[in-house]
Amino acid sequence: MNNADLDIASLGGHTMGTTWQVKLVVARTRDLHPLHAGIQARLDAIVAQMSTWEAGSDISRFNRAEAGSMQPVPPLFAQVLDAALDIAARSGGAFDPTVGPLVALWGFGAHAHAQRIPTPAALAATRARCGWQRLHWQDGNLQQPGAVALDLSAIAKGFGVDQASQWLRAQGVHAALVEVGGELHGYGRKPDGQPWRVLVEAGPEESALADHPPRVLALEDLAVATSGDRWHHFDQDGAHFSHTVDPRTGAPVDHAAAAVSVVARHAMQADGWATALTVMGLEQGLAFARTHGLAARFVSRGADGITEHMSPAFEHLLDTASASPA
Repeated sequence: MNNADLDIASLGGHTMGTTWQVKLVVARTRDLHPLHAGIQARLDAIVAQMSTWEAGSDISRFNRAEAGSMQPVPPLFAQVLDAALDIAARSGGAFDPTVGPLVALWGFGAHAHAQRIPTPAALAATRARCGWQRLHWQDGNLQQPGAVALDLSAIAKGFGVDQASQWLRAQGVHAALVEVGGELHGYGRKPDGQPWRVLVEAGPEESALADHPPRVLALEDLAVATSGDRWHHFDQDGAHFSHTVDPRTGAPVDHAAAAVSVVARHAMQADGWATALTVMGLEQGLAFARTHGLAARFVSRGADGITEHMSPAFEHLLDTASASPA
């Protein structure tokens, strides 16, 4: 098809408590309604299986199940849980899909308690319910070891991005930029032959500083996800508590980065690793990213203001061209 017959169309909707947006290259005459309905259906399937906000979801049924029972896990759910457990193992538990009760105890998430420092007894009791090592598969079923509450919110949005991209490809859409709640994946080229260029997420305090120029990435079959404490936190007794809980300690991450961005082939991986590196913190997380070839960027607050650190893999991907994003 001649590029003159192609156009960039935009679609959007709501999912997972946030919004989704897609820019896609299609023929000017193409009916967009089936594409919109297909994307929404795939995102709705993820919600039906993995939303802790929905009492009837598969994950909610697992979380309510009796100790020792074997629970069937549908394919999408199983795919995401497999990835979550792999990141948990490789990160030494910095990522943990069973951390939901601890997140709630500190006042965040679908089943949040009041935002306050919990008592030592409450913290100890809640920590005893958590631990990814307690989960066991058997013939496609997952055992509920007792009071384990799965929460895949730190990876499900990225999976939604991947699902939408994969479905669009299957429908013959050869170029698209997909976004769910800030997590992005771009593939193919725009009609002018240029890749999709995006700004890495930045807060107002960062963008106001001249020595921290906007970081632009060209997403050529790549995804980027950002985690950090600028979105959800609370303060008590002069201390700052992030919504990102360290599963290894049971407490919010100390001195959490304002933002950690990770670039990967798949948005699910970028999403999960952004959370894992946020939990690790700047020093450990950046060292891990360098050792394992992860493309990661840390934006941190300190006594000297905002600082930026990037792994070599992230620096390599930076698009220094002056072209506008998207």
